[in-house]
Amino acid sequence: MTDTLSITLADYRDPADAAVVVDLLDAYARDPMGGGEPLAETTRATLAAKLAEVPGAFSLIARLDGKPVGLANCFTHFSTFAAAPIVNIHDVVVLAETRGKGVGMALMGAVEDEARRRDAVKVTLEVLSGNDRAKAVYEKCGFGDYQLDPEAGHALFWQKKLK
Repeated sequence: MTDTLSITLADYRDPADAAVVVDLLDAYARDPMGGGEPLAETTRATLAAKLAEVPGAFSLIARLDGKPVGLANCFTHFSTFAAAPIVNIHDVVVLAETRGKGVGMALMGAVEDEARRRDAVKVTLEVLSGNDRAKAVYEKCGFGDYQLDPEAGHALFWQKKLK
């Protein structure tokens, strides 16, 4: 029997969708690639409502036979070089028991479709250098590292924590 995969936009104000977004993100947070720690209770309690307040935020939920198994949290931003929207994929989640079933590839395709609907000129994401499985999916979907001039090197994603 073939698994039926569906991907839908989450409605942050719908309690069922909000719970799925939080639960899937929590599963990712508990994974070694997500830091290995559960989401804080305050985050769990406020995440969906706060996402609903962010202009351009959207989440896609992947379901296999109706069961939530994947998530992509995305944000629409702006490219100054192109004077047009871009979409950044902030989180990609595929539950461990469903990896290898095409969920990640399908999520990436759905993000690209939504980005095109938003008239975005590109889709960006970050990935840990040691996350070979995710990198393989992203490369199959056409993603690659970013550089303007090879002599200037590759773009790096840096952070400075404030809290």
